[in-house]
Amino acid sequence: MREPPGADIILLNSQHQVLLVLRDNKPSIPFPNTWALLGGYIEENEPPEVAIRRELLEEMELELGEVKFFKSYVWEECDEHIFWTRIDLDICNTKLHEGQKLAYFSREEIDHLDFASHYHEIIANFFDSLDKII
Repeated sequence: MREPPGADIILLNSQHQVLLVLRDNKPSIPFPNTWALLGGYIEENEPPEVAIRRELLEEMELELGEVKFFKSYVWEECDEHIFWTRIDLDICNTKLHEGQKLAYFSREEIDHLDFASHYHEIIANFFDSLDKII
């Protein structure tokens, strides 16, 4: 059975680093204690952009300004809609309601992280496309 579709966002700072969340270390969740993009499942009849805005409000009390669509992925287990925006967030003063912590990572650093699901591929694709989309 396929999972509901998801919406995630790549938050890119002015140093060209992406913001990731370290998932909770609970054996009851998929991919515990791994790095992921912020986002979540899309509710029934909810547009993906509305879902990503809702998820960031729930997860970290962040109201997003302009977001740009990056790409949709169709995986065997689910569909994933990826957005991105530029933001220099002070993660020390950001409330996080899901996950262990937030951290920024460069293109070089992402290759050394343990990722949930397909996030490594998505972020690598984003960095490879960065010159074309900015």
